[in-house]
Amino acid sequence: MTTYSLLRPLLLTSLFLATIRLAVAQSSSNSLTGINPQSSDVHHLLTQYYADRGSLSRFYIVTGSPERRERFHKFNTDYLNRLAQLDFNRMNTDSRVDYLLFKRDLQEQLNKLEAEATEREQIKPWFPFADTIYAIEKRRRRGHVPASEQLAQNLATMNSQIITLRGEIDKNPKLDPTLLRRAITTAEGLQTALRSVYNFYNHYDPDFTWWVPQVYQKTDSLLTGYVAFFIKKSREAAPVKDDGSGITGVAVGRAELLRQLQIEMIPYTPEELIDMANKEFAWCDRELLKASREMGFGDNWKAAQEKVKNSYVPIGHQPEMILRLFNESVAFLKAKNLITIPPIAEETWRMSMMSPERQLVNPFFLGGEQIIISYPTDGMKHPDKLMSMRGNNPHFSRATVHHELIAGHHLQGFMNNRYKVYRNFDTPFWTEGWALYWEMLLWDQGFPQSPEDRIGMLFWRMHRCARIIFSLNYHLGKWGPQQCIDFLVDRVGHERANAEGEVRRSFIGGYPPLYQLAYMTGGFQFLALKKELVDSGKMTYKQFHDAVLQINAMPIEMIRAILINQKLPQNFSTQWRFYDLK
Repeated sequence: MTTYSLLRPLLLTSLFLATIRLAVAQSSSNSLTGINPQSSDVHHLLTQYYADRGSLSRFYIVTGSPERRERFHKFNTDYLNRLAQLDFNRMNTDSRVDYLLFKRDLQEQLNKLEAEATEREQIKPWFPFADTIYAIEKRRRRGHVPASEQLAQNLATMNSQIITLRGEIDKNPKLDPTLLRRAITTAEGLQTALRSVYNFYNHYDPDFTWWVPQVYQKTDSLLTGYVAFFIKKSREAAPVKDDGSGITGVAVGRAELLRQLQIEMIPYTPEELIDMANKEFAWCDRELLKASREMGFGDNWKAAQEKVKNSYVPIGHQPEMILRLFNESVAFLKAKNLITIPPIAEETWRMSMMSPERQLVNPFFLGGEQIIISYPTDGMKHPDKLMSMRGNNPHFSRATVHHELIAGHHLQGFMNNRYKVYRNFDTPFWTEGWALYWEMLLWDQGFPQSPEDRIGMLFWRMHRCARIIFSLNYHLGKWGPQQCIDFLVDRVGHERANAEGEVRRSFIGGYPPLYQLAYMTGGFQFLALKKELVDSGKMTYKQFHDAVLQINAMPIEMIRAILINQKLPQNFSTQWRFYDLK
């Protein structure tokens, strides 16, 4: 008998015991493996879809072109048909969630493409030269030799057309803002197409280099002006006019708000959400008065808040303060055994400072793997420096550091990259709602150490209430930007420059209409789910929080469905009323 033969039983026994120990370790670290597997029946289809979409997006680069729109319409329709071939009835809840959300997203993409086609047809007279540009860009991708003399002539004709069209469009007093926004992206797409052609052939094709550069430079300049022209006209035609704030935007209206709320699986009307915010505001008012009285200011909470604002740290010491608050919050989470914090997540976050230009739109922290600190620079005016320092004082920051880092955005992103990475159902109700939930949970767990801390944390809670109220009133057409700014100053206690930055960020910062209300609304969804699963004793805090992050981003009603193993029908529609308005 060989040495290997003699040792083989012992090796097998050791391997078996090691396997058992590993299984036990995995089970204890993640007791949710059975209901929250790393894959689903839709996994491979989702993975293929995002990879295919990336390939197509990199190939069909011209926004607004019929070729791109028609290709993506076929693409999404094909995947919708492939999804329908899966056997929904044999799926578990986790797989059904992927099925329903993937179907929702595909249908929404098709809706957007159909709207684009309708709007593009209406603005076609503004771009009579578009098809010529689309055709030359399409041939460029495969390296065809261009008819350079003809292209130069086409561009010269196009230059004259743009000048004439601007004059004609400018005479129309009733332009549709929606069509003007579509014209902006169409003109930008045409400019992208021409630049692609020019950069490919110029200096490499002698015929092209002889005929095209001079006339192209004129065309590129005119297209830049055409984009600026449509931007100017869209502002003039916007439903919300400049009320002296310098901020204009697009109020989407109640019907669109309701449509988007359904997509996000929020079964409340805008008016009900405003009632929710006002109810929470009343709670904040009561707590604010308690803290103010403890500080010796009686019911004058603004005086108490003023003292808190003036607790700002000296210039140059803000990063030091952020580090202290981070260490305190992580130590608190560990002491309470609230969530798993992977060592690499704790190790790899970092800091940077926010530029003065960015602070005009984001007067407070931004976060994720990197926390971006908003604090004054030497080039700011003195009043703006003080407002920035006062608005980012240590007590206000006590509610924001863990929002941005752990267990908020940094930990979210860290876990998203490691669990169910094929899911791409990102929603601000999950992203911002989760981070805000931790602000509310840590309040309940006793994280504030003093009445000053409570005033600082209440400032942010009131701010989230105010975001629901002012953003919905704006999009319902009831408030203008200046009214929103005044509300933040008077009702929440914002520094005026910071309030202006918040409103500017909300309406012209590129955020969708529901983004600002998603913070508190999503936070209340997580609180309701915590009450259902943790307060009832069905899960520990750690099990609950780990499970949410391992499920990855999605509407919170779908997280609930997975965790309670809800039997979802194929015609599912949102129905979870997570907040009692009585």
